[in-house]
Amino acid sequence: MVRLKIGEKIRNAREDLGLSQDEVSRRVPMNQSSYSKIERDLQEPNIEQLRQICRILNLSADSLLAIRSDTMAQKDVALLAGVKQLINEYTKKM
Repeated sequence: MVRLKIGEKIRNAREDLGLSQDEVSRRVPMNQSSYSKIERDLQEPNIEQLRQICRILNLSADSLLAIRSDTMAQKDVALLAGVKQLINEYTKKM
């Protein structure tokens, strides 16, 4: 089983909503460079930043922090990545 890191979950949610890092970072508010570090798991958000990110991206803190069991099998992660790639390729052709 592979557990998604907080930054990866945040990045996936942001991309699913079609938002840029700059858009989210301005709404938090924080600088885009620091927000990018959060998505890359190089920096942890403080509690207020985490609360704002969850609100903006429609995430629940318990699922983001893995308070509940939300692990995914590696094959599921790969499948989701493949689906996301197909959607991106399809929308580019339109």
